[in-house]
Amino acid sequence: MAKSKNSQGTPATVALTKAGMTFTTHAYEHDPAAKSYGLEAAEALGLQPEQVFKTLLVEVDGKLSVGVVPVDKQLDLKAVAAALNGKKAAMADPAAAERITGYVVGGISPIGQKRLLPTVVDASATDHETVYVSGGRRGLDLGLSPADLIKLTAARTASIAR
Repeated sequence: MAKSKNSQGTPATVALTKAGMTFTTHAYEHDPAAKSYGLEAAEALGLQPEQVFKTLLVEVDGKLSVGVVPVDKQLDLKAVAAALNGKKAAMADPAAAERITGYVVGGISPIGQKRLLPTVVDASATDHETVYVSGGRRGLDLGLSPADLIKLTAARTASIAR
């Protein structure tokens, strides 16, 4: 289990440690001018974008949910709605996303949120031995197995990226 000064203090690392899951921490210098937090992380860490996943909050039929997709893709709103047995999905308000997760935009982790929300992880995650998600703050990603990500977030998988 990875433990470093960079892993202290985020609910995501606490949740992973408490669950006894193996993970690695990957810190990098966040550039406030970066246009895409996820692509910035992939480039800074020397990772393939399809292996680095971003966490997006959506409203499906008026209820907040989470979509987790590769950083080089977009969330297919119709697909995420269908995966959650809903009819209509829209991106959540960023302020609401921060309030409900306890994280700031650009550092929202699918792990360790204040409340467990319905979560869908893009099926492509299972193509990799390790995936990377935000560690709960800008400039920190966590590497873990897709199975552990799915288990800890009680997620379902579906093709939700385009």
